[in-house]
Amino acid sequence: MKEKLNQIREKALKRLEETKNMDNLEALRVELLGKKGELTQILKAMGSLSKEERPIIGQYANEVRGQIEAKLEAVKADFAKKLKQEKLNAEKIDVTMPGKKKSIGHLHPMTKVIEDIKQIFIGMGYEIVEGPEVETAYYNFEALNIPKDHPARDEQDTFYVNGEGDFLLRTQTSPMQIRTMETHELPIKIIAPGRVYRSDEVDATHSPIFHQLEGMVIDKNITMGDLKGALAVFAKQLFGKDAKVRFRPHHFPFTEPSAEMDVSCFACGGKGCRVCKDSGWIEVLGCGMVHPEVLKRCNIDPEKYSGFAFGLGLERIAMQKYSISDLRLLYENDTRFLEQF
Repeated sequence: MKEKLNQIREKALKRLEETKNMDNLEALRVELLGKKGELTQILKAMGSLSKEERPIIGQYANEVRGQIEAKLEAVKADFAKKLKQEKLNAEKIDVTMPGKKKSIGHLHPMTKVIEDIKQIFIGMGYEIVEGPEVETAYYNFEALNIPKDHPARDEQDTFYVNGEGDFLLRTQTSPMQIRTMETHELPIKIIAPGRVYRSDEVDATHSPIFHQLEGMVIDKNITMGDLKGALAVFAKQLFGKDAKVRFRPHHFPFTEPSAEMDVSCFACGGKGCRVCKDSGWIEVLGCGMVHPEVLKRCNIDPEKYSGFAFGLGLERIAMQKYSISDLRLLYENDTRFLEQF
């Protein structure tokens, strides 16, 4: 039996030495040391030995088993080491290879325009104020000198939140004029950018959701000259130092006198082109002196104080600044369009 054990050991060590992979090694382990393995069968036959032979053969059998298990673990460790090295080689980074260029995001053209305009007015000493997008009819209309029978209050233009018409999605950022005059100490110098809502069909120049920026200055001895000077500086800062402005008479319920401001076409320099429809001018904003009735509603004495206000559509500015022909492009999130900015 001792000779049989020697044969099993020599055969096992040789086969372990010749094993090619981890799967074969596991199969060989079961064959050698499993319940039906040769060594196990020898150990089961020890019951037929004499009392004198049993401890000697048992000890020798354990030594043979230990040698086979040690060799098996050594071969297993060697395979694991090789597998690890193969994995490291496969995952090795070649630092001489050029890196993969990552796509980096950037500001949306609307965000860029809003931030540019904010910085212009902040540089002129204006404060930024914000207010609710769900407004009361009082702040959106009545306090701004827009009576209940005014066409702008027609349900075709306004999104009302309740049936009574007390609450609505603001149609302009002008309510911030009233809210600011009610809560701020004089003098006042503010801009109020934000989203506004009107019941418009979506097309190349209209959207039910868009952005406006309202500006207002209230102080003693404010004149139309101050308004024109401030907006001329704004136009040159936004469109370039060669930009010229002109003012045309207009009507707004909350300003008197009122005007619309045009800026010389940035595409042709005022010579006339497709962008400005050959006029040389592009309409930019509405403005005027704050109506005395609006001042009175905010408990500001129009005999002592005066002020000017202006409002501009930010989508229109973005479209003019970047020569965008269709408003919908700003909101469709087409990366082919956005990557141009």
